[in-house]
Amino acid sequence: MQKDPGPSRSSPLRPLPSLIFASRWLQLPLYLGLIAAQAVYVVHFLVELWHLVSAAAGSQAALQQLVSSIGYKAPAGELPAFNETIIMLVVLALIDVVMISNLLIMVIVGGYETFVSRMNLEGHPDQPEWLSHVNASVLKVKLGTAIIGISSIHLLKTFINADAYSEKVLIAQTAIHITFLLSALAIALTDRVMAPAPHGNREEL
Repeated sequence: MQKDPGPSRSSPLRPLPSLIFASRWLQLPLYLGLIAAQAVYVVHFLVELWHLVSAAAGSQAALQQLVSSIGYKAPAGELPAFNETIIMLVVLALIDVVMISNLLIMVIVGGYETFVSRMNLEGHPDQPEWLSHVNASVLKVKLGTAIIGISSIHLLKTFINADAYSEKVLIAQTAIHITFLLSALAIALTDRVMAPAPHGNREEL
């Protein structure tokens, strides 16, 4: 007897389900907006890098820009000097921009692949390794770990420049970072519990 082939996958959807399914393309402007936001981050990165190089070359105007952007607190009545602390804070700020840019890439590429349309990047030499097995659950875990990394950079910047912050701000930022850690841990544990167990080969007795 021939098996019933079942409904054809190529059969057209009814009008209402077709409209609902096509509504996923409404997310496209959102991802394009994130690309524009990433371009703004690139411009900000280049401007801060130029100020750093100019300050190293002796430009006082560039140094003032850096001090203002990183919130560095110089001793009262003294002009800030270009020192290791300022360099470290600026470099951490640049790393922060890079990590946020990486987060944007994960949201743009992973979100578009998961919720909008396939990119058909199989076999492409530049395909991200994580994209081959990305889904909504994996994306949440990766975003959680990326946010923890960004929070760690912010917390390190705060501790290096602790004189510019009150004790209340230091405690609040530490508590927020711990909250991010616990949230990411909860997401990872939930994903592990809900994931189907692998089918291993059982030994025959």
